[in-house]
Amino acid sequence: MKFVDEVIISIQAGDGGNGCVSFRREKFIPFGGPDGGDGGDGGSVYLIAEPNLSTLVDYRFARTFRAERGQNGMGNNRIGKSGQDLWLKVPVGTTVTDADTEEFIGDLTTPEQILLVGKGGLHGIGNARYKSSVNRAPRQAKPGAPGEARKLHLELKLIADVGLLGMPNAGKSTLISTLSSARPKVADYPFTTLYPQLGVVQVGLFRSFVMADIPGLISGAAEGAGLGIRFLKHLSRTRLLLHLVDISDMSDSGDPVQDTQLIAAEVQKFSYELANQERWLVLNKLDLLPPEQREQRQRDILQALRWQGPAFGISAASGEGTRALAQAVMNHIENPGQQPSHSQVPEEDYND
Repeated sequence: MKFVDEVIISIQAGDGGNGCVSFRREKFIPFGGPDGGDGGDGGSVYLIAEPNLSTLVDYRFARTFRAERGQNGMGNNRIGKSGQDLWLKVPVGTTVTDADTEEFIGDLTTPEQILLVGKGGLHGIGNARYKSSVNRAPRQAKPGAPGEARKLHLELKLIADVGLLGMPNAGKSTLISTLSSARPKVADYPFTTLYPQLGVVQVGLFRSFVMADIPGLISGAAEGAGLGIRFLKHLSRTRLLLHLVDISDMSDSGDPVQDTQLIAAEVQKFSYELANQERWLVLNKLDLLPPEQREQRQRDILQALRWQGPAFGISAASGEGTRALAQAVMNHIENPGQQPSHSQVPEEDYND
């Protein structure tokens, strides 16, 4: 299925039914009087958050949606039937704005949440309602009001507890596949991840969190280069960012410090708020280094970065250090103000 996270649709709420002008005319009843009924209300348009949907692909081709119009009033004081409401299902995490005015309309963040996006028109009034002591035979009726029409910008922002950041080939897809049941494409070339992936990481009985992987970032991403900047918005709802860095000698650039700084700079250009979210450094691909070089390599990188936050050394491919990382993340989610009791990187010297 193609991942679609942003669409523009047009919605039209139903018009209200017109009031009726009618007079009662029956045999042997010479003074029947007005009996035109009111029209029915127009149907409204609602969005409802559907937990079983993961993309906006259903709106990729069908872009115009109309609720039912209210029925006109009828003689014999019969009221027109109200139009049926229109219910449109969207994934949980969908943000709705007016495409023309950029007015924020609502954010659907919980399953079954309902948002009114187009109010149906009110019913018209029949001539029977205009009858008075001075107007015994009114010939006027009120037409129904038009329903709201607007263009909606639907934008999906995935809801996850933890987001993965990093260069292409940093090992994000491997990590999420190691820790969860998600099976993203993994290969030894960049941009194997073309759209966001979610995985549920089970740490223990009734203890789990959701992890999101997005395409890797490259230099110039904030100006539109590559794929990742388009999907960075999916990390805006996360509680914690894990910044994966390839520290092996086989990385594309060969300089993990430069790679780390580049990603941080691109995130800063994209969003000040995202750049200031809590971020842990995850030094990946330890298995590609000789055992005697691993500790010193990690210390050198952290010292060059002047890194003060939590840092973990792992191998996503072999699983080394990944369960300890998952446990630390789970503890942080359960106790947001508490930092990890220890990092999986030797701390000697690198905070000096």
